[in-house]
Amino acid sequence: MRRPRLPARLPLDPYVLALLATVGLAALLPARGAAATVAEGASAAAVALLFFLYGARLSTREALDGLRHWRLHLTVLACTFLLFPLLGLAARGLVPGLLTQPLYSGLLFLCLVPSTIQSSIAFTSIARGNVPAAICAGSFSSLAGILLTPLLAAALLGNDAGGFSLDSLGRIVVQLLLPFLLGQGLRRWVGGFLVRNKKVLGYVDRGSILLVVYAAFSAGMAAGVWHQVSLPRLGALMAVEAVLLAVMLLATWYGAARLGFGREDRVAIQFAGSKKSLAAGLPMASVLFGAQASLAVLPLMLFHQMQLMVCAVLARRRAQDPELPDGHVAEVSPTVQHPAPQGR
Repeated sequence: MRRPRLPARLPLDPYVLALLATVGLAALLPARGAAATVAEGASAAAVALLFFLYGARLSTREALDGLRHWRLHLTVLACTFLLFPLLGLAARGLVPGLLTQPLYSGLLFLCLVPSTIQSSIAFTSIARGNVPAAICAGSFSSLAGILLTPLLAAALLGNDAGGFSLDSLGRIVVQLLLPFLLGQGLRRWVGGFLVRNKKVLGYVDRGSILLVVYAAFSAGMAAGVWHQVSLPRLGALMAVEAVLLAVMLLATWYGAARLGFGREDRVAIQFAGSKKSLAAGLPMASVLFGAQASLAVLPLMLFHQMQLMVCAVLARRRAQDPELPDGHVAEVSPTVQHPAPQGR
């Protein structure tokens, strides 16, 4: 059987570089006065456009077809919206010793964001896992995150994310939920166009998120929030996120084994259940945090690059597992090689 091509080096996401350049631009030339008002309005429109496109792209039929593997999808959802938030709440004890309150709020928000789709599928494919399950799991997570992420943020972050005020609820409905539902309703007529122009619309997605980041970091510069961050605090944040990622990778892999999943399903659960979506999290943060969004998204941006680098190494290791005569793959431990469970 032909092995998939493996990445030659650790991935440095070009989009992360574009995000960092946007942050630098906001630091040097932040939008102020009338320009800030225009940037804020454009950012709100960009968020609405993003969630309209999310709704128009998500195939309800494909999502329903994936329900046949409901145990796997529930496992991924539990990892994303239950285990991750519990770990985020446990990290509260690191304030103020290691993390400032704004950085901790960003870390907790990171734990509430839905899983990725594209990178989860890519790494599952490289590691020879259950790719269809990874596609459905990522889609379900994104769909659930439309409602769960804002609600969990309001419940767990309190005033940092606007609480349960009518104003914050109205922003969530108008900028996130309504555009998403409109996209779902119009999918029959615009879905074909979106599929045919996927590459161009990808640039629209990314450009919109860059605009959201510029507006958020401009507001942060105007409010002086970056005076709260120091290099030691950033180093502590990265160390905490490294531990968080390691715990989730171990929990998804060995927890899935305890639940009786086979190797291919365990691969899909590990990569879909341990990752967080930068594309979904950034616009949500701009709606929920307002002027504090620049600090709120910093942990997510760092975690995004970290998960790409670690999961690239892990996927390469999984791809090198020896194959058995029947086409299945044996699981490799540091000292003993043994067949992985074959049940699904």
